[in-house]
Amino acid sequence: MTSPDREFLPLGIAILTVSDTRTLADDKSGDTLVARLEEAGHRLAARAIVPDDRDAIRDTVLGWSRDTQVDVVITTGGTGFTGRDVTPEALEPIFEKRMDGFSAVFHRVSFEKIGVSTIQSRATGGVVNATFVFVLPGSPGACRDAWDHILKAQLDYRHKPCNFVEIMPRLDEHLRRKGGASA
Repeated sequence: MTSPDREFLPLGIAILTVSDTRTLADDKSGDTLVARLEEAGHRLAARAIVPDDRDAIRDTVLGWSRDTQVDVVITTGGTGFTGRDVTPEALEPIFEKRMDGFSAVFHRVSFEKIGVSTIQSRATGGVVNATFVFVLPGSPGACRDAWDHILKAQLDYRHKPCNFVEIMPRLDEHLRRKGGASA
């Protein structure tokens, strides 16, 4: 449910695809997320593809978390159980706060689509340097489900009864940019 007494506040969202094989030309999961965030009215703050390498993943997310134009980072890929799937291992150690509820709701949504196969994903979320970070599986379907059923609402300042935007440490900057919209 959205509140008519609040204006939409566009966020800067960075998309990181974790893959040894994808390029921008064939990154369907990244394209899915970019299309959805732009359709919702947010701004693509950055986009990159890095290999399944802990340091590359962590360094990219840490860099974006220090960028004042990036409010949210969404990664796609590297959440499975193969030897190269290391995105949770790269990012969970740098989470200041872990978002267990995101994983729980993601699995609930995913269960409705793919049944018990959802247990093969280690989707997670947390906060790094006052930046929300969501770690999604590499399939376009999982990205659609996470955006459509969780992130779209939680990244909308108008969503009631609560949302991530209203608890963003940098919310005051967004309100000033919008000309003093009231909370």
